Amino acid sequence: NEVAQTEVDAWRDVVAIAAGYNHSLGIRRGGTMVGTGVSVIRVSDVSGWTDITAVAAGEIHTLVLRANGQVAARGENLYGQCGLRGGNYTAIAAGEYHSVGLRADGTVAAAGRNYEGQCDVSEWTDIRQPGG
Repeated sequence: NEVAQTEVDAWRDVVAIAAGYNHSLGIRRGGTMVGTGVSVIRVSDVSGWTDITAVAAGEIHTLVLRANGQVAARGENLYGQCGLRGGNYTAIAAGEYHSVGLRADGTVAAAGRNYEGQCDVSEWTDIRQPGG
């Protein structure tokens, strides 16, 4: 617990969570955020974010999905993992050094380090969330 990523006892009204390598995040009822852990790279500095519907945590970056379908990111962007562009996203995920977003039209976008092909999603179409 050297970087306080487990200091979540005071969190209240949390409806969703995510845990990265050295940070923990939560979405509160109403779409605001709480975070704890590494502050040097600001991955857990999410106190001003609002209208959040989903959160994902990579090794050194944080992604959130806003109610309007836009993605916001914070943290180290060494490989462009904070660079999901455009909008109309319905789901997000974060890997070690990459990020993936599912759009409402069933296409998928990825950004970041592609050292094992994890960002090769350009041919993915008609992808749906379970139950969607």
